[in-house]
Amino acid sequence: MALTARPRCGWLTGMRVAAVGDLHMRDAVRGRFRDAFLELAEHAEVLLLAGDLTNSGTLREAQLLCDEVRGLPVPVVGVLGNHDHDRRLGYRIAVLLSEIGVTMLDGDATTLEHKGFRLGIAGVMGGGGGFPCYPGTPGEGSPEHRERHRRGPVDALRLHAALDTLDCDMRIALTHFAPVVDTLRGEPPKIYAGLGCQELATAIDAGGAELAVHGHAHNGAEFGRTPGGVAVRNVSHTVIGAPYRVYELPR
Repeated sequence: MALTARPRCGWLTGMRVAAVGDLHMRDAVRGRFRDAFLELAEHAEVLLLAGDLTNSGTLREAQLLCDEVRGLPVPVVGVLGNHDHDRRLGYRIAVLLSEIGVTMLDGDATTLEHKGFRLGIAGVMGGGGGFPCYPGTPGEGSPEHRERHRRGPVDALRLHAALDTLDCDMRIALTHFAPVVDTLRGEPPKIYAGLGCQELATAIDAGGAELAVHGHAHNGAEFGRTPGGVAVRNVSHTVIGAPYRVYELPR
C-alpha cells in the first residue's frame, strides 16, 4: 500500500499532487517504487519527480527508472537532477522518459486538467548560488562546482519565464535544487550554497506559484516557505520516508 500524508497547511481539497525526488535508481533499488506507483490513481491525479532520478546518470539506470514509471495510471511530470548529468547523458535520459510518456521540464511548463481544475507546472533543475548569510563561492572549486553555482541564478530566470507562460487555476514550481533555507535544516550549513539559491525563491514568488517542490537535500526538512509566503516542500525520498508524498491543492 502506498504511504501518503496530507500537508499541514490547511488547504482544501481540489487536486491531489504526489511528489518524490532523489529516487537514485540503480540495481539495488530496482522495483522499490513500482507497486506504490501503480496505486497512484487512488491517492493523486499527478506524480511529480524532483530530480536525481538516476544514481550516477547511466542509461542502464535510466532504463530501470523507465521500468518504475512506465504505464502509470496518472500523468508524470519531472525534472532532472545533478546526478542525472554525471555522465553527460542528461538529455538522453530525458528523451527515454519522454518516449514512455513522462513530461520532462527544463525551462518550460505544462498544464493538466482534472474535473475543470487547471494545474500548471513549471520546471527547471536549478542550481547552487547561496542564500543570505550563506553565500557561495562561484569562482572556486572544480568546473562542475562553478557550473552549478552559475546555473542557480540562470535557472531562476528561466523558471520565472516558464511560470509566466501558464494560464491556469494554480501554479506549481518544480525544481531539484532548493529555493529556501527552511528545507535545508539538517544539512551542514557550510554546504547550503551548493544545495540551492535565493533567486529560485524570488522567481517562485514573482511567477505566482502556490506550491514549490524540490529534492536534493537528503538530510533536510520537508516543510518551508518562500519570503513571499509560498509553501515549499522537500520531497527527497530520504526526507519523506515514503514512495511519495501527497499534497492537496485548493479549488
